[in-house]
Amino acid sequence: MEGILTRKTFVLDTNVLLFDPNAINKFGPNDVFIPLVVVEEVDRFKKDQNENGRNARYFSRIIDELRQKGSLVDGVELDNGGTLIISVDRAVDNQEETIDLSINDNLILASAIFLKEQGDDVTLITKDINLRIKSDILGITAEDYGMKDMKIEEIYSGYRYLPLPKDKLEEYEKNRFLQLENWEELEIFPNEYLIVHEEGNDRRRLLGRFSKSKLGIVPLIPMREGIWGIYPKNMEQQFALDALLNDDIKLVSLVGKAGTGKTLLAIAAGLEMTINQEKYSRLLVSRPIQPMGRDLGYLPGDVNDKLGPWMQPIFDNMDFLFDQRRAGTNSSYVDLMDHGLLHIEPLTYIRGRSIPGQYLIVDEAQNLSPHEVKTIVTRAGEGTKIILTGDPYQIDSPYLDEVNNGLSYVVERLKTEDIISHTQLTVGERSALSETASKLL
Repeated sequence: MEGILTRKTFVLDTNVLLFDPNAINKFGPNDVFIPLVVVEEVDRFKKDQNENGRNARYFSRIIDELRQKGSLVDGVELDNGGTLIISVDRAVDNQEETIDLSINDNLILASAIFLKEQGDDVTLITKDINLRIKSDILGITAEDYGMKDMKIEEIYSGYRYLPLPKDKLEEYEKNRFLQLENWEELEIFPNEYLIVHEEGNDRRRLLGRFSKSKLGIVPLIPMREGIWGIYPKNMEQQFALDALLNDDIKLVSLVGKAGTGKTLLAIAAGLEMTINQEKYSRLLVSRPIQPMGRDLGYLPGDVNDKLGPWMQPIFDNMDFLFDQRRAGTNSSYVDLMDHGLLHIEPLTYIRGRSIPGQYLIVDEAQNLSPHEVKTIVTRAGEGTKIILTGDPYQIDSPYLDEVNNGLSYVVERLKTEDIISHTQLTVGERSALSETASKLL
């Protein structure tokens, strides 16, 4: 009897299934209810050649397989012990006077109300803020899908201050290494950057990185001669460049607002590692095509003309970096592209490929879903290093937010892995005007 009382019913909205087609398996041994109108809405996306279309087709295949187990209306058992139910939209008596049932969102909400009135412990799962508001007004518990218990301020920053006794600080300064026997107790993550300082005197401090393989603090990679003509301007940029230049770190995530230098640092390090040190066969720079207004099909010209506006920020960074190195060289990034050492292309062309031995930078990664980021990272072949950069506060996708986007997802899910590093950049270095605008506008 107790098990029946504690079993919950989760009603899923269309945007949840378009965000994660495997969402039906994420609610444990409970009932997952999908109104028929949601299936109809998902079906409208099946022909789209984008992430929504791929997820819609994947969801349809999942449901078709489950249909072989029995009646979806009566409920089909899921592998996790839960039950999936897909049924016709259920209206509630006298509900027509409260909500307009000709609107699909309201039909979904009406299904949740009906189930609650039947005695179920109902929660509506939707990424639609307005639908969550309407649910609250009508007495239905509603939650976002994803890392709903996480706030953007709580996401792993990639570094911390670590006070040490004076003798330990001197030992690290002298030996350029310090064993950290209590790293697990301190909950320090692999490749976390540390600002070690004397206890009671935070002005005397040194920088370091926790090495999981050595179980201690190691110094950062020295950058006295700069990287491709630029130098780190603050502590966070030092951390970022150390991760970008470290051969043992295979995935780096850089999160920061506009003007913190995340994309510039990534490209500079990529040029250094590919052209100067020849550790990678090619530098591949890419970004998602997330239109703000007109889509690609409405722009004139060939594919290069159409992609120009979206890839221009990459070209701007390239121009700046090659201007910094103008003395002593006549080469340009166009020459590198002609020789196949540098490719700049949209993410559309990366799907389905295997990418070995390359330095891959994905800019604006906050506009990717967790599934899209997984698809990209799994493209990495032997010897490839992937850099994800972005600003979770600047998201153009209607189904993503500052916590449930692919970039934030990677930061939280992979922070315990030895080959992963993350740095949050907060100090704007583009210009005084840019920093003022980022803070006040």
